[in-house]
Amino acid sequence: MATHAFASAATRIVVFAKAPQPGQVKTRLIPALGASAAAALAQRMLTHTLAQAVAAQLGPVELCASPAIDHPDWHGVTLPNGVVCTAQGEGDLGARLARASLQALARSPAVLLIGTDCPALDAALLRQAAEQLRRADAVLLPATDGGYCLLGLKRHDASLFSQMPWSTPVVAALTLLRCAALGWQVWQGAALTDIDEPADLAALPAGWLPRLAV
Repeated sequence: MATHAFASAATRIVVFAKAPQPGQVKTRLIPALGASAAAALAQRMLTHTLAQAVAAQLGPVELCASPAIDHPDWHGVTLPNGVVCTAQGEGDLGARLARASLQALARSPAVLLIGTDCPALDAALLRQAAEQLRRADAVLLPATDGGYCLLGLKRHDASLFSQMPWSTPVVAALTLLRCAALGWQVWQGAALTDIDEPADLAALPAGWLPRLAV
């Protein structure tokens, strides 16, 4: 019980997401699904991710949005009660992640940075990551494509994000090397599948695609 109390009080979950507009999200899936269905899948994954983040009961859940949540692209998107919204702002993904992690750690002792691409990243895995972060300096759940689905931190260092070759198979490995260079202890979980390419659709939960096609 004491362990859960620590995680509940201490760990902030920051969800990075784009507004689910056709042609703007899941573009690599458009050849397989079409722009509208790809956007519908993106919205479903956003809804699922936020629901799991809230269900984990680890602390504040923050949607770090692009564009800002008051932009018309977000109209019609319903968020769970209690989710706070911030803007990703300018810069490449590394600059935006660095800024978000710095701001989150100014508000909370620990942060889990996640996207919305991995349906398998559920409340139980979020709680496990938060628990492991009690003993480690950082936690990482790698993606099967070489990126990562989750990065958990208790301290900020911009080197984890700067000049990173995003969307390449070396992101997780480079992140681990940079943590090692800082002398940080890292817990690494099992690899999960991000839904980015048509071949990844096989990893979707049962029934998601048929409902999208209706």
